[in-house]
Amino acid sequence: MRHQMTHSLHGWKFLCNILLMHDMNTLRGIDLNLLVVLDALLAERHVSRTASRLNMSQPAVSHALGRLRHLFDDPLLIRRDGQLVLSARALEIAPVLTEALRQVREVLGPGGFDPAKEKRTFRLAMSDYGSAVVLPGLLKRLRLEAPGIDVVITQSSRETMLRQVLDGDCDLAVGVFPDLPERIEAEQLFVEHFACLADRERMASHDRLDIGAYLARPHMLVALKDEANTEIDAALRAVGHTRRIAVTLPHWGNAPRLIQGTDLVLTVARKALALCEHDPAVVVFEPPFPIPPFPFVQVWHERRGGDPAHLWLRNAVAGVSMAV
Repeated sequence: MRHQMTHSLHGWKFLCNILLMHDMNTLRGIDLNLLVVLDALLAERHVSRTASRLNMSQPAVSHALGRLRHLFDDPLLIRRDGQLVLSARALEIAPVLTEALRQVREVLGPGGFDPAKEKRTFRLAMSDYGSAVVLPGLLKRLRLEAPGIDVVITQSSRETMLRQVLDGDCDLAVGVFPDLPERIEAEQLFVEHFACLADRERMASHDRLDIGAYLARPHMLVALKDEANTEIDAALRAVGHTRRIAVTLPHWGNAPRLIQGTDLVLTVARKALALCEHDPAVVVFEPPFPIPPFPFVQVWHERRGGDPAHLWLRNAVAGVSMAV
């Protein structure tokens, strides 16, 4: 609470300092809506994405950036290696500006954001497992409550998704992220467990495999990299075993249907097998060794924390995830 109060005081002090930097005659010529543009520019680090976010034209955003650079006597955004990066002054401004605008929106009341009227494109990163779990409910809610909000879904490795969030190329990432870098915030959506899938005919009359039979089978691995460094293999190594990976796939969606008619065993997150639970052609069973459950989370950059549209989106993702 003390940290929040301190941060809030800094936010209000920031706005006051902006005003005190100029005499009253100069102040009359300052459009305080520029601060809203600046907040979006520092979050997006991209003129066209800022324009889309604020429903402005790119020339208008570029013009606003020029005025902001004059106002702060600082470049604010610097082109480096083909990307815009924040200047030292911008890095100082970004968190307190976001907090100050959040407080202003609270003072003005909830009328400042209406999802039904919002026109915005969000970029979300997730695996096809995340898409299967989160997207059905999220898209229904978006079409019902916020039809003007569009989403672009991308898929990458965990490391790439986190980098995209840090660089501003992605608004929100959904998945499993054991190690988070600084300035990345996270919210747990649910805790997931593992389950195994095998062809029923190849299981004979058994409804599960013991550890010996499990290790004797070839296995299918779902991973973006051809490496046995998953949570499953780490758990196997912890009890002194390794398994043979006969097939490696980058997508969760195809894996379950490829098990039927083979001697392969698939070990994946249980929610990925929801449609297989009542399929008579396959058997879903518990792993014959302990695999720790894992938290499934959504992550975002702290600079987006005060954006009311982004907050609405996070709440929507959390709401539909609870219902899965």
